[in-house]
Amino acid sequence: MRYLITGVTGFAGSHLAEYLLSLNEEVYGTVRWRSQMNNINKFKHKIKLVEADIRDPVSVQNAINTSEPDFICHLAAQSFVPTSWHAPAETLTTNIIGNLNILEAMRKAKKDAVLMVAGSSEEYGIVHPNEVPIKETNELRAASPYGVSKIAQDKLTIQYHHSYGLKTIVTRAFNHEGPRRGDVFVISNWAKQITEMENEKRKPVLYVGNLDSSRDFTDVRDVVRAYHLALTKCKYGEVYNVCSGTLYPLQSVLDKLLKLSTIKNIKVEQDPSRLRPSDVQRLVGDCSKFRTQTGWKPEIPFDQTLRDTLDYWREGHSIK
Repeated sequence: MRYLITGVTGFAGSHLAEYLLSLNEEVYGTVRWRSQMNNINKFKHKIKLVEADIRDPVSVQNAINTSEPDFICHLAAQSFVPTSWHAPAETLTTNIIGNLNILEAMRKAKKDAVLMVAGSSEEYGIVHPNEVPIKETNELRAASPYGVSKIAQDKLTIQYHHSYGLKTIVTRAFNHEGPRRGDVFVISNWAKQITEMENEKRKPVLYVGNLDSSRDFTDVRDVVRAYHLALTKCKYGEVYNVCSGTLYPLQSVLDKLLKLSTIKNIKVEQDPSRLRPSDVQRLVGDCSKFRTQTGWKPEIPFDQTLRDTLDYWREGHSIK
């Protein structure tokens, strides 16, 4: 079968492409002229790359017409929550209009593809104590422009199923981590800082933001397996949580990473610039709906995710 991945050079996109290639599937991926290829360099020759910017409807239509996919996995987005505070208009345009362009291109295409749109647990936003673990039916109270943009993507995708009969599915993945994660994201950023200390590139002071919040973490390699199953086994017009169902306090995550370091007595300091105007304190999901539909469950232990993330930076990605 033929798959088109938007954002194939990104964190989740590269892992999904690698997983699909291991299944001997045919993989197309969208790239922009300035896309960084580091995440896919080892297997880039096996992917058919198509130039497209999701904000440009003409290039999106061309990408879908050229690839004629059986399945589309829409992962391209402005995905960093803090950036959405500094650049809300760009975040809304990229995520909402980009998603609309995908839907419109599908509607006009000759081939009837299945689309999975990657939503986010950030859509749930402010969650009350009696609402955890969070089900798909929970009220959406986004606490950031990013979360708002994902709600709009979510609603548009389901609306196009009901209005035009498009075969669309939305997944709301909770936090996923692992190798290739961008260094602006919390666990990867901490791992990068630790690696730079180990290589004497910085003093043994680790800068953090808010450590009082807790998150539901899953390894990215488990999440992309879930994306594949969503495309092939889930019901159209439905929304599915993808998560571990386990709540990890960020302080305990940091403690685990520090224990994996070869540097002892690392000092931890809070950096005010890393704090958000508003933050979601507790995000833990219930993925029983998805598990019942697909049989999926996480297989990679969280401690391995942390070790692999640290080793990714140790391999030289952060050393110039």
